[in-house]
Amino acid sequence: MNTIKRTLPMVFIPAAVLALASQPDALGAPEINPDSSATFRLRAPDARTVELRCEGIPYTALAKGDDGVWTFTTAPLAPDIYAYSLLVDGVRITDPANPHLKYNLINNSSELIVPSPAGAPPKAWERTDAPRGALHRHSFKTKVSGDDRDFIVYTPPGYDPADASARYPVLYLLHGYSDDATAWTTAGRADIILDNLIAAGKARPMIVVMPLGYGTMEVVRAGWQGMRAKPGLWEQNIRDFTPILLDEVLPRVEAAYCVSTAREDRAIAGLSMGGAESLNIGLNHIDKFAWIGAFSSGGLPGDLDAAYPHFNSTTAKQIRLLWIACGNTDQLLTANDQAVSWLKDKAPDAPLYYVVTDLGHTFRNWRRYLAEFAPMLFKK
Repeated sequence: MNTIKRTLPMVFIPAAVLALASQPDALGAPEINPDSSATFRLRAPDARTVELRCEGIPYTALAKGDDGVWTFTTAPLAPDIYAYSLLVDGVRITDPANPHLKYNLINNSSELIVPSPAGAPPKAWERTDAPRGALHRHSFKTKVSGDDRDFIVYTPPGYDPADASARYPVLYLLHGYSDDATAWTTAGRADIILDNLIAAGKARPMIVVMPLGYGTMEVVRAGWQGMRAKPGLWEQNIRDFTPILLDEVLPRVEAAYCVSTAREDRAIAGLSMGGAESLNIGLNHIDKFAWIGAFSSGGLPGDLDAAYPHFNSTTAKQIRLLWIACGNTDQLLTANDQAVSWLKDKAPDAPLYYVVTDLGHTFRNWRRYLAEFAPMLFKK
């Protein structure tokens, strides 16, 4: 019998990075100053260089003090949540003193949270005294790919599972590539956004379902480069997610929650990979979804005629809303422009809204998109 022997690749980790794990520390998360600037600090006395990679801030080097603490203070920042990481002697790390983590299946980041100034109206994702909904986590084994997976369900304030007479509309909200089922509630603050909108009377109380959005987990195991090197893997991932959502997740939701089963009370939306999946499922299953949203869609098919054969002027009349958005510095803007042009050509009278905003491929946009999209849903 032949034996295949595999060894893990050797990875060089600088001593300065290894030493961070044993550093006693009380530096805490980045400090937000009175002018809304932020001061980053890292205790790394043995490091030669420390650099900051942060959304909205040019790549910059921190300065080392005599006490071995590296620091950098930004210019004043707009209220937002910024993902960032540190490069210590060229090795990317999360901030060891910051408990706010943006979890990801491939690369984690830390979060810089800049709040609204005192007295200013809160942003859509900032916690207020609004009544809070609840998050529920479900697990199951999918028949499609044979693996265990989960989905998160948001129920709005006042939801009573014993009141079968109340039937809520449902938004199926999909994450992007390399994220997991928790992304929309951790990085996206979807539950807070919905709490605030519902309390303000801007959105109907709704149930939001956030599933693990892969047709095959092989697309994640392959990583960014490996995925591109395997022809057909991305297409399989998009294709196989459809039966997972429609035949496995959706029936579980409708059996466990007081939700309407009418297509007029179902919406589907997502970001990046989830945007492409939302278009694929929504446009090919107009009998199930009347509301469709696609945020910064990534991995869109090259042949849209083949991908969405059922979308035309006749079927588009059944859609209540087709809402697409993308950032003006997003590398996917051209692909989204082309998809919107195709949709307009196929159904000029479709209720299509295309929004181009500032910024790029980031939750800084996607939080705002959800806050704009959700109030438009389930209008009578």
